[in-house]
Amino acid sequence: MTKTCLASALMLALFLLSSCSQTTQPPAAGGDSAAKPAESSAAVAPVTAKTAYWEMYKLAYKWTPDILALKLEPKEMPGFSNDGGKAAIWEGTFASPSQHSFRTFTYAIAAHPPDIYKGVTVADSIPWRGVTAEVMPIRMADVSIDSDAAYSAATADAAEWLKKNPSKKLTSFQLGNGNAFPAPVWYFLWGDQKSGYAAFVNATTGKVLRKK
Repeated sequence: MTKTCLASALMLALFLLSSCSQTTQPPAAGGDSAAKPAESSAAVAPVTAKTAYWEMYKLAYKWTPDILALKLEPKEMPGFSNDGGKAAIWEGTFASPSQHSFRTFTYAIAAHPPDIYKGVTVADSIPWRGVTAEVMPIRMADVSIDSDAAYSAATADAAEWLKKNPSKKLTSFQLGNGNAFPAPVWYFLWGDQKSGYAAFVNATTGKVLRKK
C-alpha cells in the first residue's frame, strides 16, 4: 500500500467516527451549567491536546471504566486563534468495548453561546463495532509528544513547502493510531490530500514518519 493510500485509509476511518449525527449535552461536572458570553482571550489561552485530554478523560472514565481513546483533534472557537499546536477547543472520541459504543467529549476553555460551553460537554453515544486495523486505541502513556511539540516538528519538516505555498492553511490536525504506524501519530495536512503537504509525527519520539 502506498504512503498516500495509508494516509487516506487513516483519514477515512477517523472521519467515519465523526460523521454520525451527535447531540451535545449540557456540561456535567467541570463545566458551567449555562452558556456565558465568550470570555476575553486575555483571560484564558488555548491549551495543548494533553491538557484538554485529561479534562475529558475524567468524565469519560465516569461513563465507563473500560474507556479507550480513539482520536483527539482541535476545533475553532470565535475570538480565539489556534496556533502553535494549541487550541481553544479540543474534541476527543472515546469508545467502550463493554457498551459497544463511542461518544465525543469536547473541552472548551471558554463559552460561546449558543452551543459552546466552558469545560467538558458530552455527546450521545453512537454504536461501535470495535477496534479495527485502521482505528486503534491510543495509549496516552505512549504519547510523550504533546500537540505543540508535534506541530513544531511538522512545520519544520514542511518549512520549504510552506515557503513556496504561503496561502495554504492547515486543514487537518489530529492524533490517531493504526497498525500502519509503530505508535500513535499526529497527522497534519496543509491544503488538500491531492496537492497539499501531509506529515505524520510519531507521538512517542517526535520523529516525522511520512510526508507527501
